[in-house]
Amino acid sequence: RTEVEEGPLGCQALNQAVEELRNRGFKVHTGRWLVDGNPQIILMDIGSASWKMDEWKNELWSTCNIGVPHLDIEANDAIILGFMVAEFIQEFRNKAEAAAEGETPRVVAHFHEWQAGIGLIVLRTRHVNVALVFTTHATLLGRYLCAGSTDFYNNLDKFSVDNEAGKRQIYHRYCMERAASHLCHAFTTVSDITGFEAEHLLKRKPDVITPNGLNVKKFSALHEFQNLHAISKEKIHEFVRGHFYGHYDFDLDKTLYFFIAGRYEFGNKGADIFIEALARLNHFLKNSRPDVTVVAFLIFPAKTNNFNVESLRGHAVTKSLRDGINDIQQKMGKRMYEICLSGRMPDANELLQKEDLIRLKRCIYALQRDGLPPVTTHNVVDDWNDAVLNAVRRCNLFNTTYDRVKIVFHPEFLNPTNPLFGLDYEEFVRGCHLGVFPSYYEPWGYTPAECTVMGIPSITTNLSGFGCFMQEHIADPMSYGIYIVDRRYISVEGSVQQLAQYMFDFARLNRRQRIIQRNRTERLSDMLDWRNLGIYYRQARQKALKAVFPDYIDDNEQAIGQIKYPRPFSEPPSPTSSRGVTPVASVHGSDDESDSVDEEKELEELRINN
Repeated sequence: RTEVEEGPLGCQALNQAVEELRNRGFKVHTGRWLVDGNPQIILMDIGSASWKMDEWKNELWSTCNIGVPHLDIEANDAIILGFMVAEFIQEFRNKAEAAAEGETPRVVAHFHEWQAGIGLIVLRTRHVNVALVFTTHATLLGRYLCAGSTDFYNNLDKFSVDNEAGKRQIYHRYCMERAASHLCHAFTTVSDITGFEAEHLLKRKPDVITPNGLNVKKFSALHEFQNLHAISKEKIHEFVRGHFYGHYDFDLDKTLYFFIAGRYEFGNKGADIFIEALARLNHFLKNSRPDVTVVAFLIFPAKTNNFNVESLRGHAVTKSLRDGINDIQQKMGKRMYEICLSGRMPDANELLQKEDLIRLKRCIYALQRDGLPPVTTHNVVDDWNDAVLNAVRRCNLFNTTYDRVKIVFHPEFLNPTNPLFGLDYEEFVRGCHLGVFPSYYEPWGYTPAECTVMGIPSITTNLSGFGCFMQEHIADPMSYGIYIVDRRYISVEGSVQQLAQYMFDFARLNRRQRIIQRNRTERLSDMLDWRNLGIYYRQARQKALKAVFPDYIDDNEQAIGQIKYPRPFSEPPSPTSSRGVTPVASVHGSDDESDSVDEEKELEELRINN
């Protein structure tokens, strides 16, 4: 109710189709979704159609030989939703054809993931004349295989897919996904690496690659995102001062913030090699850059009891010290004002009185602690079996005074009401210096994409969709703050060494070099804008429409495949004009700054070591 403004839809045929479903006893809500763009939305209550489930299961079995266990609630829900959607689209097409007075309406329906695939299957088996597109963001079987620590990519062509799905008791779900991928008129995946996976597991090569985009917000001033970085970094500074109280012996001006975030899939998200590489980075910094400190944040939601008492105490005592100093400052200012009004210079003893010194001493003594700063901000349930904490123990990263790499495991997603950080995820990302996402299984990778849009350099891999996309479209990604770790063609040990070296190289950059790199990273944001990447979805839908309606001609067809990266080129390194298809500049951005960018000078400064 808080996210949708209910009301009729803007098309009469849609309203008539909705009314037809309501007449059959189904609950359907229509209106506008209260998000950017305010799109029209149709919400279907699957509970109102559950009485039809057995009938629809029987139809699915008789047409496709797909049987679904009664106890699989998620698959049952997918069947109900799929049949409701199929009946709605069928009714909509009929109403549209009646309104068109004999002309054939050209309708295209786009389905995402196996849960929605039932609707596509039903439309094909009922021979509804609709163009159908199916997109898989990650194959179902691929997720299960990677969760089991399988050497996935080296054995893709060797898996017995039916046997593997059966062993994991997901054969019926696998059949739904595979049937949808084969029955659609255009099959797409979000990346080349997922397309390679689908080719072997679903036995169909994607027709179009449809990369995931973001709604990019451009600033009128080029330096504005740098200002936001400074503001958010100061908030993270406040957290670090509280968390490391009693061991706050490092210079925040020479402290770098690295982070990893996402679902708690320890191996798939690359947290295992990240922690191992941090241990090696710690060794590198101790030997060659002892003045630089790296604070590594691991943001993974895990089961917890509550906040760690030590974390809360640290923020309480630092707040007490800050409030006390602010109060003393005000009192000193009043005394100084009064003394100066009398025509003489104030004496030090008159400004800082004895009770002020006692108050400061009490605050300083409260900052002393016997133990080390905690590795985690929460009390993790069953912490002796927690993957992150066990890896931290194995690598001896206990936040000692001598460690140049400090670890903070925050086992819940960030939000502004968090008493420790007090900032949301976007602010946190802006305040960090480097995002590290060395994923083993990452069909796309929104986290490094979000970093890029916000001008934050990131580390990704050649097994993530984002990493493959950048390798294809940028000649030298590293010069644009995109470090790509090889996790496909070298050993795990080699990947760990490469990741540690990338982080060490980044730690050696001076402040000016990091500013230049953030500027270069932010310039790539146009590549990830939905206004540009949406063209691939248009291409997929055109392909489906042509398959169903051979006489279909789109006026903008010639524009597809001829878009180019907008920035000035320098050879090498630069965004390539020869490889692949790269989007044009966003129409809502300012191109003024591109004319004043001296890329050769920037690259020369980045090559200079400290």
